[in-house]
Amino acid sequence: MLTTAETKQSSKLREQIRQVLNSQRQPTVTVLSSLLAVQDSIHHLPDEAIRETATFCGSTINEVWSVASFYTNFRFTPPGEKTLDVCWGPSCHILGAQEILNSVHAALELNEEGESPDGKVTLSYNTCLGACAQGPCIAIDHHLIGRQTPESAAKIARELRGLDG
Repeated sequence: MLTTAETKQSSKLREQIRQVLNSQRQPTVTVLSSLLAVQDSIHHLPDEAIRETATFCGSTINEVWSVASFYTNFRFTPPGEKTLDVCWGPSCHILGAQEILNSVHAALELNEEGESPDGKVTLSYNTCLGACAQGPCIAIDHHLIGRQTPESAAKIARELRGLDG
């Protein structure tokens, strides 16, 4: 059962989603374009986004969910305050990306991609950050940092969480 505060928050979120859906300007509006517009605006697709998109597009919730769940770039939980991408491309892999990942996982208290328990950092694996000569690389909010070591990457991850470097 939702509390009054949760109901108000959900109502505000639904209204925000409706505004995003109604402001689409392309000639053909699809379920996919609608989901992309919502995620661009609120950075994830909560349940309300699926429901409102279904209503807006005249589709069922299952039809919208099938589109949303097919594409790996859609996220269903809010992202962290900062994003940390670890390059996993061939050059970075050869130069030690696995050790970087191991140290970042430990610093963020994660075993895989996702949000740190405090919600401050979203960890993503990236197939290539486009800086092979500077590998192994990481990126913070799309800002590239090359020549990482397990220690330097873990220090950055801890700093992003506001913990000791």
